[in-house]
Formats: sequence, structure tokens, C-alpha cells
Amino acid sequence: MKYELAIFDMDGTILNTLEDLTDSLNASLTHFGYPTRTLEEVRCFVGNGLMKLMERAVPANTSTSDIQKVFAYFFQYYQEHCAIKTRPYDTITKTIETIREKGIKTAVVSNKADVAVQELCLQYFPGLFDFAIGEKEGNKRKPAPDAVNETLEVLGFQKEQAVYIGDSDVDLATAKNANLDCIAVAWGFRDEAFLKEHGATCIIKKPEDLLTLL
Repeated sequence: MKYELAIFDMDGTILNTLEDLTDSLNASLTHFGYPTRTLEEVRCFVGNGLMKLMERAVPANTSTSDIQKVFAYFFQYYQEHCAIKTRPYDTITKTIETIREKGIKTAVVSNKADVAVQELCLQYFPGLFDFAIGEKEGNKRKPAPDAVNETLEVLGFQKEQAVYIGDSDVDLATAKNANLDCIAVAWGFRDEAFLKEHGATCIIKKPEDLLTLL
């Protein structure tokens, strides 16, 4: 067994959250009279936390104070609507169950707000993660290694015992900054060509492919 801990990204890796994010974002933009965004635009905007999503979504030259107002509305709206269309990717739940049966610990590290990470893990993956952490005060968001390092500390693993699994350039950079091996997934918010362009050397096309790598 190569790894003893598998750390997963959330959005685009274990959960397809894109539609709920888009709907919540557009409800917020509409509330403040701004143009809405398409699903594909939002796909390109996500990955660096919800505030960065908002900064990318509002019209250019929107003031910082106005961005903060829209974000406050969006943050509350999304907490209440984050599990309407969101679904686990096909076979990911069974794959995580099998990984755990092999004795490998599992965790989630996400740039999504910590309250949403906890809620979504409980709703969609009850009992399947030994630790989960999202964006919260005191930790820099990915690609900073803070949350990964906290996960390793809490669960009692060394870097060489763990692997990071994600779907974006942010995840690749996170693994690099944390000195972890990385497995990139091609079913999420970024395609295989994009991942290769950003340095991915191990890319899988379906969740069960993880079973041969862990």
C-alpha cells in the first residue's frame, strides 16, 4: 500500500457543485442588478475560494465595497441553497468506501467555506472522512499548504504517507506547496489538457482508477 492518507478536494473532485454555485451566484448578481454568468463562465471562475469567485463574476471596475455587499448576500444565500442540485460524482462514494476498507484514512481540504464543507460532507458522505476542513479564519486558502498541514497534524501522518487528489491547477499547486504527491482527476471543473498544461503528471479519468494508485 503506497499511501496511508488520501486527501480530497471537494468541488469538482468528489462533488459536482457547479449548478448550485452558479444558481446562487446568479441570484445574488440579479439581486444587485448585475448581469448573470453562464455555467461555463462559473466553471472557469471557481477554485480560489468564494470571494475570488465573486470578484471574477461582477462587472469590471465594481468597487470593493460593492463586491463585499454582493458577497455577503451570496454567502448567506449559498449556505441555504448549497445542496439542491449538488451530487457526488458517479462511483466516487463507492470508491471512497473501498479505499477505507483497505485501511486508508480519508480527508477533505477545500477552499469552500468551512461551514459548507462540514454540511456537505455530513449530507453526502456521512462517516466517510476522518477529517474535513474548508476556508476559515487563521488558515490561508489553497494553494497555500495551511489546511493540508493541519490535516496531517490532526490525523498524525507525515507528508510522504499522504496524497492529494484534485481537479484544478489550484490543487496541483497546493500539493506542490505541501510537498505531497498529487493525483489529478479529469472528470471535474478542468479538462485533461488544462491539467497537463499546469504540470499534472498523474491524471485519472474515473474514480475507481484511484484503487490502483493508492
